This record gives sequence, C-alpha cells and structure tokens, in this order.
Amino acid sequence: MNTIIDYYQRKARKGSFIHLINNTDDIPEYYFSDEERKYIKNWFRKEKKNIYSVNRAPGVQIIALIPDKKPNFTIFEDIRRLGSDATSILNKYKIEDVHIDNNIDENNYKYFLEGLMLANYSFLKYKTDIENSHFPARIFLKKDKNTSKSLKEIKNINDAVFHARNLVNEPLSGLNTTIFADFIETTFKKLPVKTEILNKSRIKALKMGGLLGVNRGSRDEPVFCIMEYKPEKAVNSKPYVFVGKGVMYDTGGMNLKPGASMADMKCDMSGGAAVVGAMYAIAKNNLPVHVVGLVPATDNRTGDDAYVPGDVLKMFNGKTVEVLNTDAEGRLILADALAYAKKYDPKLLIDIATLTGAAHAAIGPHAIVGMTSKAKVEFQQLQKAGEDVFERIVEFPFWDEYGDQLKSDIADLANIGGRYAGAITAGKFLENFADAPYIHLDIAGPAYMAKKWNYWPKGGTGVGVRLFYQFIKSVSQK
Repeated sequence: MNTIIDYYQRKARKGSFIHLINNTDDIPEYYFSDEERKYIKNWFRKEKKNIYSVNRAPGVQIIALIPDKKPNFTIFEDIRRLGSDATSILNKYKIEDVHIDNNIDENNYKYFLEGLMLANYSFLKYKTDIENSHFPARIFLKKDKNTSKSLKEIKNINDAVFHARNLVNEPLSGLNTTIFADFIETTFKKLPVKTEILNKSRIKALKMGGLLGVNRGSRDEPVFCIMEYKPEKAVNSKPYVFVGKGVMYDTGGMNLKPGASMADMKCDMSGGAAVVGAMYAIAKNNLPVHVVGLVPATDNRTGDDAYVPGDVLKMFNGKTVEVLNTDAEGRLILADALAYAKKYDPKLLIDIATLTGAAHAAIGPHAIVGMTSKAKVEFQQLQKAGEDVFERIVEFPFWDEYGDQLKSDIADLANIGGRYAGAITAGKFLENFADAPYIHLDIAGPAYMAKKWNYWPKGGTGVGVRLFYQFIKSVSQK
C-alpha cells in the first residue's frame, strides 16, 4: 500500500502536523503557546536531537529541525532520516492523516518527503491482522508548481522502490518465473517500455547454457526478460544496459545450503527486482535516455536432472564453464545475459546481483561492492549517484591476477575461484562475457535487511532502484 498524497489550499488548524523549520525561532506560534515554545527550544538545545513530538488532542504535533547548512550528500541523508523518524512517530500513534507545514528550502523539503515515504512501507499481503496497517495513510501538502513537479518524481521513484521490495519479499510460492514475467508485462503495459519474454524453447534456440544449466533441477521453466525504453529524443545514441540476477529462490543446488542460510533465499532475485524498479521509475518520469533492462530468471533446485559439480556448460557466447560449485549459480545466468547484451552495442553495461557472501562479509549491509572494466569515468558517475541517494558503492580492485583463479583443466573457465577474494573473482568471471565498458555491482549486503534501518525496512530494501534512476537522470542532464 502506497501513501496517498493530497493538497490543501488553506492551512488546516486542527489535526496532526509535521512542522519543518530551520531554527527554533521558527516554531509556529499558532500551534504552540509561548511557554511551550520556550520549553521546546530548551529541549532541542539540551537533547541535541532534531525531531520533537507531542501527542495531544486532536492529533500529534511533530517538529523537525533541519539546520540550514551548506548542502552535501550527508546532509541530504540526515534530512531523509528525519523524514523516516517522523514516519516512526506517526506509526507509533497510528495517525492516518498528517499535514506538513513547510518553512524550509524546497530541496530540503524534497529529501524529507522522500525519507518519510520510503519509510512508510509494509509487506502486508499475507497478513490477516488489520492492526498491521501502516501509517500515515494520507499526507496533505500545500500545493504549488514546484512542489507538484518534485513530488510527482518522488512518488514515481517511491512506487518503483516499493515494486522492487514487494518482488523481493514474495515467497517462491507467490513469485515463480511465470508470475515474475507476467508482472513485468502487466507493469509496463501502459508505459513506453517494450517488453519481450523469452520462454524455454527460445532460450534453448539461443543456446544459453548457463541459464538452462541452472534451471535443470527446477519444475518451473526459465524465462529471459527484456525491457527496452527508447524515447524519441534520447540524449544517447547507444543504450545503457542493466542486467539483474533473477534467481527466484536458491537452495544452492547440489551444493545444498545449510538450512539457516536458505531461509531468506527468496531475496536472490533482488538484482532483477532492482532492474525492473529502475526501468519503471525511468519510464514513469520520462527521462530522455535509451535504457535496456535484462533479467534472466530461474530458481536453483535439486531436482532429478539438476546440474552437478563437474558438469561443463556452454554459454551463449560459446565459452565453456566447468561447474565446481552449483551454489555459484548467479554468475552462470548473468553470463548469458551479459553476452546477449552485445546485440544492443551498449554504451555501458552494468550488472547488479546478490552474488557473493564474500561481498557481504567484507563491507556489511550498508554499501554496495563495485568493480569496473573500461568504464572508470562512468563508475565515478555511478558512485556520485550512489552518494546522492545514499546507496554508496565501494570500489574493489579488478586486477587481471584475480582472473588466474578461474582457470580450469577441462574448460575455458571454472565458475568459482579459490578461497580468497570471492567477490572479486565472481566479477572477473562475469567480465569474460561483457563485450562493452562494464560495471559489476554486488548487493549481497544491502539487498535484504535482518532488521529495520532508517527508511530501509526489514526484508527487501529495493536497493539499486534509486541508484540507477539517479545515474540515468544525471546522464540526461549532461
């Protein structure tokens, strides 16, 4: 359920309010007595906090103090988190309607709204208890031209993130490859995005040995999902191509995961969900950039004909791969998709995947591991976009020496390297299939949270959606 946004012409005098101010002298006199204003000023000074709330009839009054500092990405993130804190307060008191009384800069106002809306998420599809509804249900804003324009963009991005979160949070019983493909076709039906779903027979005809190999143990057939957004006045002659890992559920295959490690493996299609969400936001906001999204999708199971360690798979580009571990399946399906992307002659090729536990272990849940080949300038632009939306990217080395670990005695490549640098060797494996300037993103850490963190909920976060949108927006502005 998404928050409903409405506008008011005259400022309401009763109900629940969020008052956005730059300094404590701006605490509104109408809503607070002189004594209250004095108390609140002292409270801010003493507590060193930037949000204050009081619950009194007929509603909750929240004051968010947003210091008027020189803008930078950490300040913007602080403002988003104040928005998230306000949502927590409204949830606590189950406030359905809230008015926002804005007395701050328009840009800062935008970040506050973004944080408030991103935090107001719940995956309620399988809940029967209506008490688990989210709050607020409606936000009332003062209508003006600038607010309406920025709010439309924020709402479209927010919807895109929620699409991605919902996809990630769905169990396999509610989101197999067929349902995933149907969702893509339905979602983009009314948008200027051309979709094409390749079924198993077409995947076989294309000789995508990685996707077919991983799928061998599954009862659900694989799909290869193509989304293309090509506006008439695109600023680029060659498209940007996003490739997302779509492993709908990962048991580890014949290299079966321990039970505890398998519990959240519905999230192994977070990269694919991010690509779908990003394509939605880009098209919905009419960015003038030609973009293609590719998602190879299957699950990884231990069926009668499941692939096994020692098998050799022939990939879409003709390279052969010796399978040493069936739990390194994501790179096998991504390899086919990266090779397929050559047909678009990309300006830049980016993949995004919950690929390795090594990435998660290295930097935890609060950043993305990134590597690049022949795209240093674009990688820096992507890092800047990551700072802007606070989905930060940490660059790992991508030296040729790491590729030596992928040598095989019987095939062109092995699908895993040695004991060390697992996140890097996974990227080096994929580099063999990327015939364009290339960036690899491993979101194993931030894609799925064990507990709520600011405006990221427990479960699927939708990481990557805002990152890709902001990157493509920066491209359009250049």
